Amino acid sequence: MEPQPDQVALRSLPLTPQAASKTPLIMPHRSLKTLLVWLALALPGWSDDRPNIIFLMADDQCTYSLGCYGTPGAKTPNLDALAREGVVFDRHYDTTAICMASRASVMTGLFEYRTGCNFDSGPLVREIWSKSYPMLLREAGYRTAFAGKFGFEVVDQPGAKKELPESDFDRWGGGPGQTSYDTRKNKSMAAYADEYPHSTRSYGAFGRDFIADVSQSGDPFCLSISFKAPHHPVQPDPIFDEVYADSGIPKPANYGREHGEHFSEQSRQGRQYERFDSWGYRDNYLDVMRRYFQQIYAIDVAVGMIREALETNGVADNTVIIYTSDNGFLCGSHGYGSKVLPYEESTRVPLIIKDPRQPNAGRRCDSLTGNVDFAPTILEYAGLAIPDGLDGQSLLPLMKEPNTVTERVLPLINVWGPRECHCLGVVSNEGKYIYWPFADKGFEATPEAYDFSSNRLELTNILDEPAQAGRVQQLESQYNAALEHWRQHAVPYHGYPRFATIFDPDVSWNKKAPLYAKPKKR
Repeated sequence: MEPQPDQVALRSLPLTPQAASKTPLIMPHRSLKTLLVWLALALPGWSDDRPNIIFLMADDQCTYSLGCYGTPGAKTPNLDALAREGVVFDRHYDTTAICMASRASVMTGLFEYRTGCNFDSGPLVREIWSKSYPMLLREAGYRTAFAGKFGFEVVDQPGAKKELPESDFDRWGGGPGQTSYDTRKNKSMAAYADEYPHSTRSYGAFGRDFIADVSQSGDPFCLSISFKAPHHPVQPDPIFDEVYADSGIPKPANYGREHGEHFSEQSRQGRQYERFDSWGYRDNYLDVMRRYFQQIYAIDVAVGMIREALETNGVADNTVIIYTSDNGFLCGSHGYGSKVLPYEESTRVPLIIKDPRQPNAGRRCDSLTGNVDFAPTILEYAGLAIPDGLDGQSLLPLMKEPNTVTERVLPLINVWGPRECHCLGVVSNEGKYIYWPFADKGFEATPEAYDFSSNRLELTNILDEPAQAGRVQQLESQYNAALEHWRQHAVPYHGYPRFATIFDPDVSWNKKAPLYAKPKKR
């Protein structure tokens, strides 16, 4: 069954001078460059050769699940082909390893404490959303589309009515909450349900159709698709049941509880610890991972559908493709399941970028990058000015020179879930530092430090090794700088200012304890 026209039709953009006159072009936070782009679009005979941009994001996908990241037996032919034709980033981190906060950071280029957006906190305020990459690109003449799990809601101000920004896109296939693997249950995607009853391939079809329609207009486009897979519940598309039926999947070198005994006691208090057992990683690892990989195989098929549509419609040579995940997955490493915690398998995720205009096929980049980098990267690709004050930075210089290794530090944030699990970490080229502040009911505030020059599997806490005193001091200094940034720049609502005190190692527990009382959710 083909989608009905009234369900998928593009909403027109005011490109003519007459139509544009009905839309305010000059706003206080908009750049002169954006205004000039709008004026150019209105000129007769003006040719818009800005690149199209496709942003594809999985949900809960670790690097361990891709062939291009060195996993034996992983069957991801389309994503591996994308890697061979583009640049693979080997040190890409999500600064918050949980979907709602991560997605807000992806769209805005801001750390969580600057968006104020997470499950235990609140939605994104419209003032911040108005400067997100989908909003700025659409204002600059791009046709925009979104499909899949949007992940957060938008409010005019804290405490106001929440809503999905459906009307802010030219075509909408998104949904609230976690959405469903049953395509028919996703209202905006229901027209695809007969042919694609499982949602993963339906998003490939959505992308295919949007590309076919918008390519005829000659306007540049930005397509963003957020797959539900491989997020729980585990419901792989049955048409791929045989793909991994007889496959072996080796365990990672840091698999099992024996490799997590040096982790903090606080990290064991959340659901990530018990899910090593309840989700089957201890006793049924092979079957669990086969189904996890099967869900990712369906994403790979959907990516193939989208890439074929680019070729069929003659726009592949001017389309940038970005592929990543909103967070990783522990998959039994260190004896943990799920995500959230600031360890490597949870926070370090795939990132592949293909720019067909750049001669960098098959290159790898070892520079530290983060999910806050997507908004400035996409804006620069579109020829737009990057707003002042973003936490992210454009990846275009690294696309041009992938061998460059920049000096950088990124925060790793968790203020979701049990208060015992709340923590702040930093990751840099040198290593990682994590501070667990909870110090009640027999717990002690606990720092952890890891040296990446000798150990990327986080098997040894170097905090008490005399030979590593210099490295620990360096990591502590980086942590203190990140904490000060939080103190200076956190939004004044949704309870974020208090965490600058909670995460301060020099503040006593007696002063921190009252701050753990959750503020009233707005």
